[in-house]
Amino acid sequence: MKKMTRVFYFSAAIALLAGCGNDVEPEATDSEQTPVAETPAEEREGGAAAEQSGEEDDSTAEESETDDSEDTESEIGESELDVYSNEQIEYARVWLQLGPNQEIDGLYVKQIPVGTPLNPDDETSGVYPEDVIQLAGSRLVDGSVTYKSNGDGTINMYKVPLRWDGEYPTGEEFYEELITDTELVAIDTGDDEEVIRLIKLQETE
Repeated sequence: MKKMTRVFYFSAAIALLAGCGNDVEPEATDSEQTPVAETPAEEREGGAAAEQSGEEDDSTAEESETDDSEDTESEIGESELDVYSNEQIEYARVWLQLGPNQEIDGLYVKQIPVGTPLNPDDETSGVYPEDVIQLAGSRLVDGSVTYKSNGDGTINMYKVPLRWDGEYPTGEEFYEELITDTELVAIDTGDDEEVIRLIKLQETE
């Protein structure tokens, strides 16, 4: 009887220990739980937000480029030279590049028609084979530039003086050499401020 009682208590104790062992199994804490993966809906929302942000950035960049382009076109279209004639600009640029003296008080423009003698004081003088322009300063020491514009940014420059010195008649051959010895010169655009300064000094004879 005592043996059976001991066996019964022993079996009950084992069963009790086994039950306690199952109940004590630790539960995973919130900090140790595996992160839940984003659902397809969440991924779509995140992707849409990123795409919208990218489109806004692209739109802002395009607007900035457009503004810069408009500013550049505005600067080109509103040049200070636009208020002057092509002839005035040409005279100033020619003198700026070829004028012997840039510190002048006035820039005098004289239009010489075709057939005009190079030297009116010499009966043997040859004549200009085309219409020419003569630019000169207000003083003799300022020198002069005599030329024909070709309309393409170049001129035919005649090597004739503003005032003729020497003994006459010089002879036709001398003047023929001057006419055939013209120089083709490409005229630079020059500095706009200097061009405008010379335009303001111009006087047409």
